Amino acid sequence: MSFRDKGVRKACWESRDRYWACLDLPDIQRDHCLELRRLYEMACPVHWVKHFDRKRQYMEFKERIHSTPGGVPTGVALSRP
Repeated sequence: MSFRDKGVRKACWESRDRYWACLDLPDIQRDHCLELRRLYEMACPVHWVKHFDRKRQYMEFKERIHSTPGGVPTGVALSRP
């Protein structure tokens, strides 16, 4: 695997940040973010996109845990011993 130069990494991170900012807007329809998603996927290697997507899902899950009384977000099944 080759390392990306600083300019390529910066372009990837900026496109990711623009896409994530679109997703964070209140009451936005996801269709408005599709073009930003396409640019994000073009600017970043596939495995980086997968990593960043998983990271965002984890950050959202963590936020739901911290904002939910009792610490368990709705829709999450707890395992029982």
